[in-house]
Amino acid sequence: MHESGCFVLPNPWDIGTAIYLEHLGFEALATTSAGFAFSRGKRDGGVPRDEMLAHIREIVEATTLPVNADFLAGYADQPEDVANNVRLCVSTGVAGLSIEDSTGRTDKPLYEKKLGIDRIRAARSAIDASGSGIVLTGRCEAWLVHDSDPFNTALDRLVAYAEAGADCVYAPAVSKPDEIAQIVKTVAPKHVNVLVSGFNHQLSLSQLADLGVRRISVGSGLALAAWGTFLRAAKDIKTNGTFHLLANGAVSADLNKLFQETS
Repeated sequence: MHESGCFVLPNPWDIGTAIYLEHLGFEALATTSAGFAFSRGKRDGGVPRDEMLAHIREIVEATTLPVNADFLAGYADQPEDVANNVRLCVSTGVAGLSIEDSTGRTDKPLYEKKLGIDRIRAARSAIDASGSGIVLTGRCEAWLVHDSDPFNTALDRLVAYAEAGADCVYAPAVSKPDEIAQIVKTVAPKHVNVLVSGFNHQLSLSQLADLGVRRISVGSGLALAAWGTFLRAAKDIKTNGTFHLLANGAVSADLNKLFQETS
């Protein structure tokens, strides 16, 4: 799927949304750490490893489509521990997984470059040893952690992650077309994923394809869209005592029919 063209990798956060996205005709899916965390009443990054692995397996088993796992930073700092956790993720049946370089710490929000490279290399070795052939995506979180020079930091690291064995690279929140095009050109022949969300929603599938992007994900975008509708409707009921926004909801009969057909 990565070899030519450009495809959208939407992100369900539970079984029902995974089933519906397959029903619409998407070719592949990806989990969303934030979308799932919010559904569990937790912050993004607050879901423990084993709970996340169970969720990933649940999504894989809910659909016939290939599933990419948002595996955060691999639930470990050191490369050997990342490798162990990657092996657990591979065992869920995913077709791909991503490893990011965000530490979750405010003092040093990104892993040191060498450690970041070693972590990707360890993930690559674990995947190769499994014989699964799944796609490894290396992520640089420079924009999300407000790096002082996010473009150059991301470009430098994505090249290094590609050389360390990532099949696909990804810098969430890159939004300028010229920067996206430069990343695509510099990491070639490795593939580039671009996140489309609120900050760069103006870029269309065809525009990103023209820039050489192979894969588009929406991260927590669909989950946040659902949350947005829920919040507005709930606040309207509480504040105004009116129920007008409920009129825009999905039709339960349609969902009953869909899930009856897939059960």
